[in-house]
Amino acid sequence: MGGIIAWIVLGLIAGAIAKAIYPGTQGGGFLATTGLGIVGALVGGYLGQVLLGTSGGASFGAITLPSIAFAVVGAIVVLFIWGLLTQRAA
Repeated sequence: MGGIIAWIVLGLIAGAIAKAIYPGTQGGGFLATTGLGIVGALVGGYLGQVLLGTSGGASFGAITLPSIAFAVVGAIVVLFIWGLLTQRAA
């Protein structure tokens, strides 16, 4: 149960930071930000594992600076891809 809460908190932190860093306006409220951050944490954890080896610098379910950094990078990647998918044709 504690791991799920940690993922939600990590997702909220990562989603909020990614939305603040990423240029432009993104829609979505609290739930969208949390979902974006959780998906970003998964993507960032995977990227960290691929790039840095098995440790990846981030522990699953742990809220540490490396895990937040990887989650924010992952959330920015997810934001970029989401923007490409939802872009209106001009």
